[in-house]
Amino acid sequence: MFITFEGIEGCGKTTQVKLLTEKLAELKLRVAVTREPGGCRISDRIREILLDAENSSLTPLAELFLYAAARAQHVQEVIQPALATGKTVICDRFTDATLAYQGYGRNLDRALISRLNDEAVDGTLPDLTVLLDCPVETGLERAFSRINSCNGAREERFELESIQFHQRVRDGYLALAASQPARFVTIDGSKSIAEIESAVAAAVFKRLKL
Repeated sequence: MFITFEGIEGCGKTTQVKLLTEKLAELKLRVAVTREPGGCRISDRIREILLDAENSSLTPLAELFLYAAARAQHVQEVIQPALATGKTVICDRFTDATLAYQGYGRNLDRALISRLNDEAVDGTLPDLTVLLDCPVETGLERAFSRINSCNGAREERFELESIQFHQRVRDGYLALAASQPARFVTIDGSKSIAEIESAVAAAVFKRLKL
């Protein structure tokens, strides 16, 4: 099964991916955890370009093509091989992120984005997408708290965008979830970590029939 997590900056995806992975491991399920952009050496190099705030001059179209390139490599090198061996794959962001950020946030042609996504994923689509939704202000406060406490690279190019940009991204995510209710489950990301963890587990266990 292929499970993706989506949401605005600071919604708590990474924390919940870790908690769900631990739960599934306790049940003796074979799990592969990955993320986008990144997930393999080449895609991680592209991630460095995409998230570095010093690259503020990166044009929206160039940004879109870099995401597509990173995804194509990631799917072929990591996701498809893991699924082929029977593993449950959990990915922190996937194609919906590009539609939300570049389509709704940047106002790029969503039909073009969908075509690029289709080419990049080579038929590999999520079985379940967990959308953690929270107010933009809440998410950004959490995101900057994380960034300021991190000793590594400050991956903050998107966090530095305007409130209006992040609101468009959030609205885009909610529109995508409303258009595909069979795939999406939307969870209130403003609740406590434990409450979100419980809601995520319930949704995933139901889909996995555990």
